Amino acid sequence: MEPVLEVKDLSISFTQYQGGTRRRVLPVIRRLSLTIEAGQVVAVVGSSGSGKSLLAHGILGILPYNSHMEGELRYRGEPLTPRRAEQLRGKEIVLVPQGVTYLDPLMKVGPQLRGGRRDAQARAQSREVLARYGLGPETEERYPFELSGGMARRVLIATAAAQSPKLLIADEPTPGLDARAAGRILGHFQEIAQQGAGVLLITHDLELALTIAQKVAVFYAGETVEEAGAEDFAAGRLRHPYTNALWNALPQNGFTPIPGSQPWPGEEGSGCPFAPRCPRRSAACAGDIPWRTVNGGQVRCLYPEGGEKP
Repeated sequence: MEPVLEVKDLSISFTQYQGGTRRRVLPVIRRLSLTIEAGQVVAVVGSSGSGKSLLAHGILGILPYNSHMEGELRYRGEPLTPRRAEQLRGKEIVLVPQGVTYLDPLMKVGPQLRGGRRDAQARAQSREVLARYGLGPETEERYPFELSGGMARRVLIATAAAQSPKLLIADEPTPGLDARAAGRILGHFQEIAQQGAGVLLITHDLELALTIAQKVAVFYAGETVEEAGAEDFAAGRLRHPYTNALWNALPQNGFTPIPGSQPWPGEEGSGCPFAPRCPRRSAACAGDIPWRTVNGGQVRCLYPEGGEKP
């Protein structure tokens, strides 16, 4: 069976003008790769500015006009062209955005769930999907400003689930929520995956992601540096130095910081963007770093844990 989504060597850049006439091409994502199977939750983890949300926008075909995208996107075995993405967006491919402001403030919840349909079947379906997320039928008659933050997030998920998607993209869906509320929200995504959809969970919270994800793609400065099974974290089978640093930075793992900071877009230079902070770096890290398989996972590193230099 073909994966729901394949991303291979995806690069996204932006054209900027300085001083009116000087043009600058700013690379933001470079050689980004991941795969999502049906029924699987794949978490994309990385700090702010690592390219996580841009990946979502590239898949959905909603990048700004001054962007340029290269690489390969395949959805259910076929190329995901901008035209195909437009046809599938909001139907088979849906987004649960970070902010509840994506709900139309001038429209009641019911019509937003039904997409303008007014027939009895559509009303029954909208009430059924609301009930699935613990929301009563009276929610249909409320405007977004009448909902609590938690209710609004559940409405966003209900709106996505109502389409019976094949691919759901959740972009930082739990900001500002305590651990218990965030766990409930993630549980809803897990249910959608169990119904056969592929779920792409974009988050900066590694600990939370590991509660539901089967696989984790780790981003750094716009690159995928590792794709690992969730079980690899607790088992100590992590390959890339940055992934290990993320894991060790969790409170229960010693809360160990690493010196330095992630480079801004355009500051990466050649080779591995993590090299200036890496204790295992060498002069060779300034060259090309291949994406390869090590101990059952994928990594972009010359000196991975448990592997040999290529």
